[in-house]
Amino acid sequence: MADTLTDTPGHDAIRALLDAVRAEGRTALTAPEGKLIADAYGIATPGEALAHDVDEAVAYADRFDGPVVLKIVSPDILHKTDAGGVLVGLKTAKEVRGGFHTIISNAKQYAPDARIEGIQVQQMLPPGQEVIVGAVTDPTFGKVVAFGLGGVLVEVLKDVTFRLAPVTGDEAFSMLDSIDAAEILRGVRGAPAVDRWALAEQIRRVSQLVTDFPEIAEVDLNPVIATPEGALAADIRVILAEGAPVERQKFSREEILTAMTRLMKPSAVAVIGASNEEGKIGNSVMRNLVDGGFAGDIFPVNPKSDDILGLKAYRSVTDIPGDVDVAVFAIPAKFVPAALEEVGRKGIPNAVLIPSGFAETGDQPLQDKVVAIAREYGVRVLGPNIYGYYSTWQDLCATFCTPYDVKGGVALTSQSGGIGMAILGFARTTKTGVSAIVGLGNKSDVDEDDLLTYFGEDDNTTCIAMHLEDLKDGRAFVEAAREVVKKKPIVVLKAGRTSAGARAAGSHTGALAGDDKVYDDILRQAGVIRAPGLKDMLEYARALPVLPTPQGDNVVIITGAGGSGVLLSDACVDNGLTLMEIPPDLDAAFMRYIPPFGAAGNPIDITGGEPPSTYEATIRLGLEDPRVHALILGYWHTIVTPPMVFAELAARVVAEARAKGIHKPVVASLAGDTEVEAACAYLFERGVVAYPYTTEQPVAALGAKYRWARAAGLLP
Repeated sequence: MADTLTDTPGHDAIRALLDAVRAEGRTALTAPEGKLIADAYGIATPGEALAHDVDEAVAYADRFDGPVVLKIVSPDILHKTDAGGVLVGLKTAKEVRGGFHTIISNAKQYAPDARIEGIQVQQMLPPGQEVIVGAVTDPTFGKVVAFGLGGVLVEVLKDVTFRLAPVTGDEAFSMLDSIDAAEILRGVRGAPAVDRWALAEQIRRVSQLVTDFPEIAEVDLNPVIATPEGALAADIRVILAEGAPVERQKFSREEILTAMTRLMKPSAVAVIGASNEEGKIGNSVMRNLVDGGFAGDIFPVNPKSDDILGLKAYRSVTDIPGDVDVAVFAIPAKFVPAALEEVGRKGIPNAVLIPSGFAETGDQPLQDKVVAIAREYGVRVLGPNIYGYYSTWQDLCATFCTPYDVKGGVALTSQSGGIGMAILGFARTTKTGVSAIVGLGNKSDVDEDDLLTYFGEDDNTTCIAMHLEDLKDGRAFVEAAREVVKKKPIVVLKAGRTSAGARAAGSHTGALAGDDKVYDDILRQAGVIRAPGLKDMLEYARALPVLPTPQGDNVVIITGAGGSGVLLSDACVDNGLTLMEIPPDLDAAFMRYIPPFGAAGNPIDITGGEPPSTYEATIRLGLEDPRVHALILGYWHTIVTPPMVFAELAARVVAEARAKGIHKPVVASLAGDTEVEAACAYLFERGVVAYPYTTEQPVAALGAKYRWARAAGLLP
């Protein structure tokens, strides 16, 4: 079958069917209607027929080999089992006749006013593995295809995985391996493996169906019976959307880059609400711009002042001579619309709205008014309800918070002002160099995909970390992320992962819409590294630019403490890393430097009492052997090899290897007294990602680097 039915008779037939259902005021298709769609898209289902009376039911049942299933067909009864509308395993004409009457009686008791179109007579499927294949309209990502364990347990166990629709054949196959029960599909305890190709095809075809017909809100094939011979959908449920989704304004890549470049690299900034009065936001923004050394023009706007901080003040932005790239708003929310009109007339392309008092406080109409004005004049809006933004390479601090000027390659964004300040404190404490820190607030306009597009092209940015509570347009984010990930890692902290809220749904698949698992799977599909917590996000962002890209999967642990070796090994498993099986010759080479009571293998335990020379020799061996692709060092504080001695030798050996063209990621876990803190800082500054008092953090950072390398296509 072709990938799509567009412009074919099959497409026209489905279009006519869906229009007819709509015309009747229905959103749920009946089983026979679902069968027509399944047949058009090659979605495999068992033989079946619609019986309008009991004699037809008996005649149809006689056509099928073996027992049959009877199901009520009613546009008013969506969940047939709840209504007593399903009977299985009917073998004789007498059983079929009795079953027909039983189902009709049950349906009338369940819903006396329900329209009953007949009884579906279906060939009973052979025993097999029950799974669910479905599609749902997720509030963030739009059309999403789902696969998991079948039956009602899908909502209980939630052993289900998601991908953006449509999926390729390869993506469909990847879904089979992404559920916890994946091994069941391959055959366990003597059971044969199911036909994986047939299952993947069911997934792919369903994903194409909802892509071709966006008005289909949900599709539920539950259960799909998978056997070694194929995969058949015992039931197909199709539900239409109640209304058309609101279209978001779209910008081209060129438009985004033009606007974001002027935002992040402005030549002139106006501050609306600039003030000489200390303690006011307008004063803080002005001081940060002036004291931060911004080399461009700064234009304070305040109708009641002639000059502010020694700079000429203007009554309105329209009075400013020449072009202005950014207008920073530091005025109460109620005055923003009028001032934004002036910004639009002046032709300023970016407005940074610091004030609160919009949608976050319940005043959505005021925010909508601001957005409408911005659209009318072609102004891009950052905020409102933000702390501002930092563009360090431009010496630009357009915020009322504390300044930060350590330049580097990490771009950070946050929806929350509090999180933004946590980012600032972390960066200062760890001396993390940043290219930008941007507040997004209510995201009335500019959001993560705009910034991703810009940071992806920014030469000063090597890693992007984003705190987000939601995505306005998940598909736009994924599209931008997929391009950026090829060049630089993206780390995301998604807040609200424990509960996405419940909603009424017409299908098992639909009940999962908005679930955090959708975010988890689709962010992974996009190649994004999801951080479990704020500290993790910040540590990943700091570590990833430091670590070289691994060239293979073989990870070796060298440790001075057996206990640390065990914990480091556990952390490798948790982070999807592969401990190298040490070949005999390399094992013998390591043993030349290890005392007899030590242990080679992997982890390589050199024991705690060894002198610096043992650490140095084993680290050098691991770096220089081309079969080893990454090193994890476990250090144990002793007087024989003090922490700073270890740090200096490890950094030197790594630097010597890099001088020879050997670039391998090296991470270290240092256990000991407080001296290990300075040793870790020393190592980090010299390209070894090191942490005190933890075995998990350095391995997690290495695992994040591996996940990005795979997403970027740099590793299998």
